[in-house]
Amino acid sequence: MCQSGTCEHTSSTAEEGTAEEDTAGPGRRTLLMAGGVLGAAGALTLAPVGFAQADENAAAGTPADGAEVTRTITGHLPTGAADFVYLPVEVPSGVDQIAVSYTYDKPAVPSGTPGNACDIGIFDERGTALGGRGFRGWSGGARTSFVVNSADTTPGYLPGPVNAGTWHVVLGPYQVAPQGMNYSVTVTLGYGPTGTPFTPNYPSERARGRGRAWYRGDCHLHTVHSDGKRLPSEVAAGARAAGLDFIVSTDHNTSSAHAVWGEYAGPDLLIINGEEITTRNGHWLALGLDNGSWIDWRYRSRDDAFPRFARQVRRQGGLVVPAHPYCPYVACQWKFGYEDADAVEVWNGPWTYDDESAVDTWDAMLGTAMRSGKDWLPAMANSDAHSVPQVIGLPQTVVHADDLSRPAVLEGIRKGRAYVAESSAVTVVFSATGGGRSAGIAETLRVAADTPVDVCLEVSGVPNGTVRFITDEGQMHQESLGASGAGTVVWRTTASLAAYVRAEVRHPKADGTPGKGNTMAPDLQWGPMAALTNPILLRTRD
Repeated sequence: MCQSGTCEHTSSTAEEGTAEEDTAGPGRRTLLMAGGVLGAAGALTLAPVGFAQADENAAAGTPADGAEVTRTITGHLPTGAADFVYLPVEVPSGVDQIAVSYTYDKPAVPSGTPGNACDIGIFDERGTALGGRGFRGWSGGARTSFVVNSADTTPGYLPGPVNAGTWHVVLGPYQVAPQGMNYSVTVTLGYGPTGTPFTPNYPSERARGRGRAWYRGDCHLHTVHSDGKRLPSEVAAGARAAGLDFIVSTDHNTSSAHAVWGEYAGPDLLIINGEEITTRNGHWLALGLDNGSWIDWRYRSRDDAFPRFARQVRRQGGLVVPAHPYCPYVACQWKFGYEDADAVEVWNGPWTYDDESAVDTWDAMLGTAMRSGKDWLPAMANSDAHSVPQVIGLPQTVVHADDLSRPAVLEGIRKGRAYVAESSAVTVVFSATGGGRSAGIAETLRVAADTPVDVCLEVSGVPNGTVRFITDEGQMHQESLGASGAGTVVWRTTASLAAYVRAEVRHPKADGTPGKGNTMAPDLQWGPMAALTNPILLRTRD
């Protein structure tokens, strides 16, 4: 469920390509520049492909309306190719559409060796600068062709005029076989007047809601605007079927879906703009973007560009969330650190071992935060659903928010006022009480060091589940639920013994047994997660 988007190299090895017109033979293409295009991830820019004077019979050399002119660019990329290969296209005036298709070879490779895989996208005449205004769309590896024009643009691409100037088709060879990669890119320009402009339909920032309440959401979802197979209408329907109150649209490396969600939002479903940024050193979610805002992904951890784009998201009131940090696929594991994160996705899709690792890392960071006195990082969970049979809302983040609105939901996540659950059938209520005071998730209970504190978890929806209470000392209490899946578990501690307490609810293991353990030697092979809370903090007072 992870899509890689870039690849690494800064070699100056020359790469050759040819460009051919439908009416002319091939011409030599040579490398113009190696590196430096982005000032970040490695990049190569090839010689421009020209379309001027394509039809000598047309007045002033401009083809008649309805005419199409095609060029095909071929080339070879060696192993260790740059992250991005830019193919400049000189677009003359009078063009109303640019269509691009591409292919690349997939030679057999030895077992355990990555084969060829190459993404594609396009930047317009405004340029390819990192974070600049020229972005017009990205397919990743989800499709082999696309069209950009004023209205009927391929999902993943931004509609608008095809202005004259130098455009750039971008190849992202994120895996190259030992034999290298042979590629072919075909560009077709269609001539005619600019069509009727596309009218965006952005979602509202507020839904009806229930005032201050717990709201269920899925903040990591994909559609046909990147590598998902579901239409936005199908995602919205799936969210409603899952009992969700809100979703965040997070297609890979593009903002194109933002402009269509208004049709599918409503009083019962808040839809928030977002993006999944897929770098070569991990993926992250930008949650709560302004309408049409796009976040660049063309950098690595060594480029020191991530903080810049994290700030760009926060300026919009959004959140920066590392996604599936232990995902085992190419370029998915998180390498940027957590200093610039607002939360972390510790559970992604059906529960697997990499989620277990993410929770362990997050728990260790909680301990560090308690020791240092720094802010702790909230946990969240999302489905990352792309297509059937992946289930929207499995898992989901349940947020305590002042209202069902973009600012309120994002603030609840930012403050950690949330727990995560497998589905809308699972509900928990978590609290700590002592010294005449009480606190809930993400709150602080201040009591005398030796004052008894009762930690209480109410659960429903997890038949034969196991409740675990975990502190900075590790697991301190375990208790089984009955066949009904509902129950209340209480455990007593003090602020002198526990700096924080969090709760987990686990399903039985595959053999039907709970994770057996005690406070000294808990069984490490727990069943799948059903729910997990952010912590309650315990502090001593005079």
